[in-house]
Amino acid sequence: MDIGASSSSSHRTHATESFYSQPMKSRSFNQDETFEIEAPDSLLPQLTPTRLAWYIRIDRTLASSFPGFHTRAERIVNYLRGPRPKIDLEDPTPFLNINLNKGPLKISLPLESTLIRATRPLTSPFLLCILVVGYIIAFAFFSRAQSFLIPADSFIDCTSTYWLANGQCGLNGTACGPFDLTSFDFRCPAQCSDVVLQNPRTVGDEQVDFVPLLVGGGDGNKTYRGDSFICAAAVQAGYISDSKGGCASVQLLGNFTDFVATTANGLTSIGFPSIFPVSFNFAPTTTLSYCSDLRNEALAFNVIITCLLFLVFRPKSIVLFWFLVCIGFWHITLFSQPQATPPPLDVAFGIFLPALFVCYAFWRLAFRFVMPAFEKAPIEAMVWYIGPFWVGVLTNLTTGKIPIDRLLPSDIGQQRGGIAALIVIVIVLFLVVVNQLRVIRKTGWLPWYAGWYILGGLVAMVLALLPSLQFRLHHYIFAIALIPGTAFPTRLSAIYQGFLLGTFLNGVAAFGFASILQTAADLQRDAPLGTDLPSFLTNSTTFNGSIPLPNQTIFWQSLPSGESWDGFALLIDDVERYAGTALNYSLNGLMTGVPHFFRLAFTSQGTPGDFTMAATLWPNGTWSDPLPGPS
Repeated sequence: MDIGASSSSSHRTHATESFYSQPMKSRSFNQDETFEIEAPDSLLPQLTPTRLAWYIRIDRTLASSFPGFHTRAERIVNYLRGPRPKIDLEDPTPFLNINLNKGPLKISLPLESTLIRATRPLTSPFLLCILVVGYIIAFAFFSRAQSFLIPADSFIDCTSTYWLANGQCGLNGTACGPFDLTSFDFRCPAQCSDVVLQNPRTVGDEQVDFVPLLVGGGDGNKTYRGDSFICAAAVQAGYISDSKGGCASVQLLGNFTDFVATTANGLTSIGFPSIFPVSFNFAPTTTLSYCSDLRNEALAFNVIITCLLFLVFRPKSIVLFWFLVCIGFWHITLFSQPQATPPPLDVAFGIFLPALFVCYAFWRLAFRFVMPAFEKAPIEAMVWYIGPFWVGVLTNLTTGKIPIDRLLPSDIGQQRGGIAALIVIVIVLFLVVVNQLRVIRKTGWLPWYAGWYILGGLVAMVLALLPSLQFRLHHYIFAIALIPGTAFPTRLSAIYQGFLLGTFLNGVAAFGFASILQTAADLQRDAPLGTDLPSFLTNSTTFNGSIPLPNQTIFWQSLPSGESWDGFALLIDDVERYAGTALNYSLNGLMTGVPHFFRLAFTSQGTPGDFTMAATLWPNGTWSDPLPGPS
């Protein structure tokens, strides 16, 4: 291949040139040369034509041996490489500066220019400082009213319960006492109806998943089983508002039989026809005050402030960027998705400083090439940035209904519509990436970006192959990976930047800098462990329903040989009633006239493995065998 000279100066749209101390330059050779090498200045003296001879030899060999292939490949390479020298994209022309000239018809409607002239007196740094001080004071009062005016021990979260799953409450539930004669004033956050089970939970012979756990509530006193989510139960029973949260008083009632299913206030509970040792309902009054969740008011306040910053006060782009970072982070931390209630400020500040460092990299790599391009179009800048930014900040709401919680095959397969949602997301992401690659190619920087992304992909692949670890693409990592590719002044780049910045802030503020590699235990949650399952010897053919219930005994198979299991745990009606090495259990003492549900697990040093699905003994003496698999 003939080698010719061309040179390119440094470009504003190339994110990395000014991130490092040395600019990128090209090296010239003979007049008929077309090959170009880019490298830091410190390396340029070493790149002589002699050292490049092997490239030339390969190119000439391909050209002489496969001329047709060489020509087509050269065209493809030149197209993907883009223009030489590299070019800058023009700043977008404001849409809203309308000038229409058609014959005698002349319309001039410079909305952006008019806004800039009208608000120029308000762009004083002094007025901006006053706004900052006023905002901090107002936001502090919002936060105080939200979380710090009632006792901290009155807060509960959306998944708080009185009873834990399977055998976690111990034999006969003693670890979860007291069972009755106790009341407790509590405060719930807003939006608890959207907090759902992420793994199947067995209640009697029924499994529920991806809904709030609610058992009962359909009787006249609105009585719930003790493992129901207290806040969701209070919403369904009408004692607090889902959109505003609120305070109520819960009363423990002890043993209760036949929990009735109901639907109210947008929530549906399931029934449980047997007896359970813990139940609760709600008192009509509570002693707590300052109970309303102010996240909606805080959101409106912060959205208005960010709009005013874009439209009226219009600070320099870098100042505007840091306003977005700080407002978004602290809104998530204190209002929309705190890590605990009340918000742990020590944890928040421990995350905030590293987040600022990452955001500074965002500015250097991408934002400083796009935000200034809209300085003459503040209305457009507000539209392109503010909307997507708050969509990203509120990821827990805006994407909460998408049936994908984690990018794990088990999660996607369990949720209805999960596969379809994943396909749609992949298609949208593919179209976005292809369009952005088209934009980058027009500037001539595609090979440079492609090289770095390919290197990052190879690193990710190596990490994903590490033994005993699973690769997790958290949404804050997703934002970090994509933001550098938005460093080009287009309207779509502005939209992508707003959304990805909000998504990054949501990820780190709500969950911290979670590791990109996690163990199976980290991802387990309360899902089945995948352990061995015991088997009942009692079944639908061997059970004699004519024998009275007090005289009945159920049996199961002995421990498997060569395993570490040393005993059994038996759940009756979702309560652990036996733990030991026996191979049978007498049903003497069980209530007659109601169904009973039996689940069995192996134990090792007192810790149970997975429990079987429920075998059911119906009041008429009929025995139903358990379904296969763990519960």
